[in-house]
Amino acid sequence: MKVKQILALVLALVMCFALASCGEKKPSDTPSDAPSAEPGTTEAPAADVSFEKEGVIKLGGIGPITGDLAQYGVAVQLGAELAVAEINAAGGINGYEVAFKMEDDTGAADIAVNAYNALKDWGMQTLVGTVTSTPCVAVSAEAVNDNMLLLTPSGSSIDAISAGDTCFRVCFSDDNQGIVAADYIADKALATKVGVIFNSSDSYSTGIKDNLVAEAAKKGLEIVAAEAFTNDNATDFSAQLNNVKDAGAELVFLSMYYTPASLLLKQAKDMGYAPIFFGPDGMDGILGMENFDTTLAEGLRYLTPFLENATDDATVKFVESFKAKYPDRASYLNQFAADAYDAIYALKAAYELADVTPETSVSDAGNLLKDALQKVSVDGVTGTAMVWDADGEPQKQPRVAIINNGVVEAA
Repeated sequence: MKVKQILALVLALVMCFALASCGEKKPSDTPSDAPSAEPGTTEAPAADVSFEKEGVIKLGGIGPITGDLAQYGVAVQLGAELAVAEINAAGGINGYEVAFKMEDDTGAADIAVNAYNALKDWGMQTLVGTVTSTPCVAVSAEAVNDNMLLLTPSGSSIDAISAGDTCFRVCFSDDNQGIVAADYIADKALATKVGVIFNSSDSYSTGIKDNLVAEAAKKGLEIVAAEAFTNDNATDFSAQLNNVKDAGAELVFLSMYYTPASLLLKQAKDMGYAPIFFGPDGMDGILGMENFDTTLAEGLRYLTPFLENATDDATVKFVESFKAKYPDRASYLNQFAADAYDAIYALKAAYELADVTPETSVSDAGNLLKDALQKVSVDGVTGTAMVWDADGEPQKQPRVAIINNGVVEAA
């Protein structure tokens, strides 16, 4: 009888341990696509200022750090974190440390609004975001309601910062990109017959296309075909490619992001169509796509304010610092990282001019910073003597890059 009691007790103890272990989260319980605690996730590196620390200037960021557009969002996060780390090492802003917290929106407007509210609850004083245009339209309306200063590194659609006077951007607007592209094509005599393929369901894509078409007419370029696709059919471009080819396009402007462009370039090669391909800044990062055949992008031109191999002091310092901090993240060393880096330093200049502290309310900071941003001049990685007008637009010169032998160079 005693043996049976002992066995029963042992069995009970085994069951208790089994039940307890079920509640523990083991490494195997983590989904394979879950973010890791490395740069490019929502978790800050150990060396950064604690998110929950009081008496720090809290800057929020929103963008796609997972999903198809993660190349942009992760690059923005890394560039911002690098600038914040440098600023904190040099004494902070107005003597205060800076915390930067990034929230994932996967490129979706509704998720971006939720991310904005989460950052507000955290205590965000100023927003560096969002990364892409469509979410920025939704979030900028929220920021204006709160009178919060919003500085998007890369939201380029006109509507992205049109909600109010506390909205600014670092990148070029879609208007600017379309105009500059048409001027460049005409001035460099790249082609006289131009085809355009664009995403009609995306404001970034359509905005650039509309302005390129309008400027092309002024510059004597013939738009022989303008072919649309949507997010729902962004995998098969055979019809669009055949139409621009049959129309005699010598140059095809790809008004889109690099993800659909990577598929389009493969399909163009398969059909033996090899015009000059040109795109907006959304092409930046295409060489870093996983499993992408970089030879498909050979000769691709695109607009960018940042070139990794530029020799000016600001770019050299940024590139060296980025590679030192993120030795395994070289694919994110692109225009989006540079835009975010410059955004943080532009805010530093505005914060110091306006003497904004962690105790300044969001609304008061918004009023002070929107005035200060129109007075500062920033020598950054994406432009020298950058200034901002009352509409929140930056004034700086664009550049055109070309991919030669798998390397991005100045065109």
